[in-house]
Amino acid sequence: MVTITSVAEQKIRELMQEEKDVVGLRVYVRGGGCHGYQYGMAFESKMGDDDTVIEKGDVKVIMDSQSVPLLNGAEVDYVDSLQGSGFAIKNPQAKTTCGCGSSFSA
Repeated sequence: MVTITSVAEQKIRELMQEEKDVVGLRVYVRGGGCHGYQYGMAFESKMGDDDTVIEKGDVKVIMDSQSVPLLNGAEVDYVDSLQGSGFAIKNPQAKTTCGCGSSFSA
């Protein structure tokens, strides 16, 4: 399914403490972007009946039923580099990606 690195787990935990009524981080895929699909992330206060939840410690990553097949085998990481910092998704299903890493084709 989806894996969460220990660095991402720690960052999600830190950010969740700053938010109110948050149950986890939603990771999703939508149509769009320069390669057909685009990743998105948002803190979520509730879960849907058809959501899939990945737990690592006390951190939950939530995905809707349409995003799960496109994220299967992906890794959620947190990168802190000279180019900037933020969450990154490494998806083995992505055939091509854009330069910013937020858009891909499957």
